[in-house]
Amino acid sequence: MTTALTLVVWSLILAFVQIILFDVVRTGQYGLKWNTGPRDEAVPEISPMGGRLKRAQDNLFETLPLFIAAVLVAHISGRETDMVTLGAEIWFVARVVYVPLYAFGVRQIRSLVWLGSIAGLGMIIAPLVMP
Repeated sequence: MTTALTLVVWSLILAFVQIILFDVVRTGQYGLKWNTGPRDEAVPEISPMGGRLKRAQDNLFETLPLFIAAVLVAHISGRETDMVTLGAEIWFVARVVYVPLYAFGVRQIRSLVWLGSIAGLGMIIAPLVMP
C-alpha cells in the first residue's frame, strides 16, 4: 500500500479517535445513565472542552471526504506523485496537531495549522487538475 493510501487508513483511525474523545467528555459531563438512555431529556450546554472537541470533529469531517477522494483519484489515475504523498503527509500531520490545539483553545496557531492542512489537500489535488 502506498504512503498516501496508508494515511487514508490512519485518517479513518483519527476520525474514530475524535469521535471517542468527544463521547468520553460528553458522557463524563452527562453521565452513563444519560448516554445509555434515550436522551430525551434536556441537558445543559456541553462544556467548553466538549464543544471544542465536537467542533474539531466536525471540522475534520468537512475535509476528510475530500482527502479520501483526492487520494483515491490520484492512486487510481496513476497520478500519485511525490507531491501527492507530501500533501497527504502534511494534511494528516496537520489534522493530528489540530485536535489538541482546538481542544485546549489555542487560537491563531490552530488556524495556521488548519491552513497547513488545506495546503496539503491542495498539493494532492493540484496534480489531478494539471495536465
